[in-house]
This record gives sequence, C-alpha cells and structure tokens, in this order.
Amino acid sequence: MTSGILDYESDAIVQLMSMAEEDWTEQELKDALQRAIMLELSTIPPYATALWSITDPDNSKPVRHTIREIVFDEMSHFGLVCNMLTSIGGTVVLTDPATVPKYPGELPGGVNPGLEVYLSGLSRESAGLFSDIEKPENPLAFAADGNTIGAFYQRIANVFPKFAHLLTGRNQVTFPLGAIGHGAGNDIVAMNTIDDVLKALDVIRTQGEGTDASPDNPFPGAPGELAHYYAFKEIAVGRKLVFDEQTGTYEFAGPDLPLPDASPVPRVPAGGWINSPGNEPDRTTAAVLRDFNTAYSDMLRSLEAAWRGNAGSLSDAIGHMSDLGDFARQLYAIKLPATPRFTYGPEWLFLP
Repeated sequence: MTSGILDYESDAIVQLMSMAEEDWTEQELKDALQRAIMLELSTIPPYATALWSITDPDNSKPVRHTIREIVFDEMSHFGLVCNMLTSIGGTVVLTDPATVPKYPGELPGGVNPGLEVYLSGLSRESAGLFSDIEKPENPLAFAADGNTIGAFYQRIANVFPKFAHLLTGRNQVTFPLGAIGHGAGNDIVAMNTIDDVLKALDVIRTQGEGTDASPDNPFPGAPGELAHYYAFKEIAVGRKLVFDEQTGTYEFAGPDLPLPDASPVPRVPAGGWINSPGNEPDRTTAAVLRDFNTAYSDMLRSLEAAWRGNAGSLSDAIGHMSDLGDFARQLYAIKLPATPRFTYGPEWLFLP
C-alpha cells in the first residue's frame, strides 16, 4: 500500500509512478484515484482566485471566458474521478485536515516537483504558474521536462482495465455541465463500464494537455478552444498561439492578448493574512475571511457527502461555490493596511 495517501504533502504519486504497472493491486488503484481527486481539487482555488480578481464581470471577454471554462473543466474532472473511485468501492475523502490543499506549496503527491503553487490575483506570472501546472510531457511549443499530471492519468488508464470487474456503478453523482454549455466532454457521468472510465480519463488528460498532434481541446465548449496548458500560456506570454507553416511548429507569435484589469491581490501567505506583518485583518475583514473559509469548508463537506450516498448534497456544494465568489469580491475591495496598493484575497483555509 502506498504510504501517506491522505497526506496532501506526501510523495504518494511519485511512489505510485515508481511501481511497475503489473504490481498495482486494487488498493494502488484506489490510492491513485484518491490522489487524482486531491490533484484536481488543488487546481481550483488558484484558478478561481485569479478568475474572480478580474474586474470586468463580462464572462464573454476572452481571458475571463478562458479561465472560467477551465475552472468548469476542473470541476468536471474532479467529479469524474470521484465517480471512478466510488464505482470500484472506494470512499472519497475531502475533509480530513491532512488531505485538503495547502498554499503556498507543491502539488499533492509530488507531481511537477519543485513547482510552488500559490494564491494571487490574475497576472502574467500567475498565468505562467497555471500553465506550468498543466504542462504536458511533450508540449508542442516547448521542450519537455518534469513529471506531469498527464503521465499520472495515463498510468491509471493503463492499469484500470485489469480491475474493470470491480466497477459497480454505485454512489454515482451526475451533472450536465457539458449540456449547459461548458464543453462537449464536461458532463459528470456515471462510471458503469471500463469504456466509461477510459473515455473520461482521455477527456481529463487531453483537456489539460492537448494531444501529441494538436494544442486544441478535443472536447471544447467552442471551436478552436485550446487545451489548458496552451490557453494559460497564451495569457502568460500575451500572444496567441499560431501554427507556422514554414517551420511546421506552433509558436506564441500571434496577435497580442491583453491582460484584463484585475484586483491587485499579492500572494496569500501560508496560514492566511494573520501571518502577514502589518496586514493582519481588522474585525470586519476577518469576518469576511471567516465567511469565505466557512463556505469553502461547507462546500467540501457537501461534496464529500454527495459521493457518500447523499447525491442531493451536490446542490448545496454548488450554492457554497457561488457564495465563495461573492466573498472573494468583497475581499478584493479591501486594501492591505501596510501595502495599500494591494488588496486582500481569499485564504482557502479548511475549518474542521
């Protein structure tokens, strides 16, 4: 059994990736799916923090639309992997204090080692961080390096068929994200068969990384929508990705991509703003931070309940997610006392 499977800061994914595929047992597969759930969940707070910092609320504007659709993609990936785990008899764990995301810090399980993930408003730098999170093993516009999320999902896809007989279709949660306009592959569907599982794993991997031949998202909400890595890289570089017919390569050398105005939220300190000398929150700000952290914690509890047999809790989780955006925007309106050119941002702290 993999050690530290519920410890967000362990290298459990590295351990799993170091094992030969033929040595994986049912337990390794369940461990891998729990880590995948933690991995998907870890991307949502930094992406959402940046999204909500954009001051123009028009969801049709290019950069805001791109990040918003990626957040919905990650929610879908999270739900699909939860369904995989429960269908083979596993239990989704989201509210163990050791399991919840920690910021700033590395991705859970040792994936993309050395990459520090932090919370901040949208900037070219934060968009660059997001592209590094999603970076494929063989990006079409850059040289390969590092251990990747896509490689981990490919390992799960390679191993899963051996355990197809475990799929029961129990404790499944479904939601039509794709049907309401958030991408052709984004419906959260039941994992009843190995074909369901392999199709979902392909959606997850290629929406993040693209394919070996194309940077496009194969399951887009609109034609020409890029996979996450390339979409974030466009924002980070400030230029659109184009295909150079002369060289036969993709380059970030297309039209300019302006960065929208965003609230100037610096990196949120570990443990929250109470740990930022001179920027300790006053009573009013502390109340908003607490409201945000409470809604976040309640969202995790509702999601966990949904995949433990109370599917109706999903609607509660959606309500809490909506509240998070409202509380975040309240925080973006409050200047930091010691550095008033910046504003507060959400802490994403779990309250047991």
